[in-house]
Amino acid sequence: MEYRAMEEKTDSICIKLAETDEELCGRGYVHCTSWQEAYRGIVSDRYLDSMTVEATTARARQFPDNTLVAKDKEKVVGFAVYGPSRDEDLKNAGEVVAIYVLSAYYGRKIGYRLMNEAFSRLKEYDTVFLWVLEKNERAIRFYHKYGFEFDGCKKQWNLGTPVSIVRMIKKRE
Repeated sequence: MEYRAMEEKTDSICIKLAETDEELCGRGYVHCTSWQEAYRGIVSDRYLDSMTVEATTARARQFPDNTLVAKDKEKVVGFAVYGPSRDEDLKNAGEVVAIYVLSAYYGRKIGYRLMNEAFSRLKEYDTVFLWVLEKNERAIRFYHKYGFEFDGCKKQWNLGTPVSIVRMIKKRE
């Protein structure tokens, strides 16, 4: 069962598909900033310091499909990207490719709301998965609370230095 966050009427956060260039620029800003906030001590400082909003915005513009944004009034404060599996061994599955929220917005259930919306848009799949940095304990706790479990798959990425990513899967009830 998907987690349903309690939404207060005073909450100014809106979850929606990215439709404008401004929203894609916001995704680029959140991508760069949230990596620098969340991955310090996990990914090399040199790699994180070399990231630019311009580069992550260019990527957002290059891959605009299936992008959800969380907006606080007009400001993008989080995003999620979802789609069909890119993994050969999980062909008939959905994938949450990315989900990030600015640290100033932690604790407001924005990640849950983004995940709920991504999950609802992947409803044709019985299995949904994602990849997470093995040392990203905060994200792993979030995914566990949402019902994801490790499936034993692991890869190495080079983000300035080698880092391990692990796959987590959730099967629909």
